[in-house]
Amino acid sequence: MLSSQTVETPARLSRLGMPAPRPAVDEPTFRYDVAVVGLGYVGLPTALALQSAGQRVVGLEISAARLTEIREGTADLLPSDKSRLLDALDTGDDFRLTTDPAECATGRIVLVCVPTPIDHHLAPDLDALRAACRTVVAQAVPGQTLVLTSTTYVGCTRDFLVEPLRERGFVVGRDIFVAFAPERIDPGNERHVQKQVPRVVGGVTPECVRRTTELLEGCASFVHPVSSVETAEMTKLYENTFRAVNISMANEFADISRGLGLDITEVIDAAATKPYGFMPFYPGPGVGGHCIPCDPHYLLWQLRADRVSSPLIETAMHQVAARPGRVVQRLVEVLGASGKALSNAKVLVVGVAYKPGVADVRESPALEIIERMRAAGASVSFTDELVESILVPGGRLRSVQTTDPSEWDAVLVHTLHPGVDYSWLADTSVLLDATYRLNELVHRVVL
Repeated sequence: MLSSQTVETPARLSRLGMPAPRPAVDEPTFRYDVAVVGLGYVGLPTALALQSAGQRVVGLEISAARLTEIREGTADLLPSDKSRLLDALDTGDDFRLTTDPAECATGRIVLVCVPTPIDHHLAPDLDALRAACRTVVAQAVPGQTLVLTSTTYVGCTRDFLVEPLRERGFVVGRDIFVAFAPERIDPGNERHVQKQVPRVVGGVTPECVRRTTELLEGCASFVHPVSSVETAEMTKLYENTFRAVNISMANEFADISRGLGLDITEVIDAAATKPYGFMPFYPGPGVGGHCIPCDPHYLLWQLRADRVSSPLIETAMHQVAARPGRVVQRLVEVLGASGKALSNAKVLVVGVAYKPGVADVRESPALEIIERMRAAGASVSFTDELVESILVPGGRLRSVQTTDPSEWDAVLVHTLHPGVDYSWLADTSVLLDATYRLNELVHRVVL
């Protein structure tokens, strides 16, 4: 890292392989209002929301296949966003899609919206974020505002944006502006559209906050500023760790309630009638998607490096990770009660998406559940109205269409999509309901 006393001359920056920033101007002119880096589940809806709010948008995506999917209108989006996409694609150059990283320099504000997953060891995988920030910094020009929205560890905005910009010779807060505004998109949920959800913004300086707020006010119910980028980063970690801990507790109460002969959904619904001090969380087969099974590990990873213990969070995340194994264990018990071993059973999994209403299988518990059952010798198939195929060890499994439950020794219900007819489940002989939603089927068993 460069000393704070180092003077960054154009010649020195050239030797470092970094372009020198152009002289700052009071009111620079940009071709686009916003450049959105990453057009996945966050970036694309964000770009569409900004475009519909009157912003000129350029979207940058490293995957040409993803851009083809977007241009053809087949991207997995809410119906309202699909309509926005069709409208946006008809606006010509006011909504542009590209793989050219140089286009980062054409946006007055640059939003970084790339995934931040975890690896098989539950450690943060920062490769995509690091590469995106490196590109944004390399293309940065005076007058821009750079906003990180991807969930990450506390201090990442400074590590990946602020310090590299300073090494290029920029003065953050004067020549260029940096903020963290965590995304708050709930995929597949029409009740929580972006326009109705508040956004949190933390900036390096008050002017960084002002510029970011000015943009986000057009696609949020309101903007809540906080005192620093670190506060905003921790806010996002707290939000999703809160959910992970409470889901873990809901799963534990479900196990306890079954042992006592009680219906956990009835218990939770009754508790939810209390108008204060309670928020309902429901049990299930595990936690999937881009946030809850991943984000708390960014905090735990950082705390371990600082040798700080967080036993409650650690226990909750251990239980979250163990839940798919518990599903398989329960299926072994249920099959055994019917005189069948998992090792030679034919099992159908109903729904493999990580949540209802989406075609997304990232971190879906179904993937681990299926892998564990196959490793135990079971013959496993799945059916999902939204997911055509999944990658498993040894190749791909494709969704089957079935209305004859007699083909299967057991049916495991993992995800129930809205608008799909599941009445055929009433004719199953062994039905494990990991959703806890099929109360009307008296023969079903739960985890």
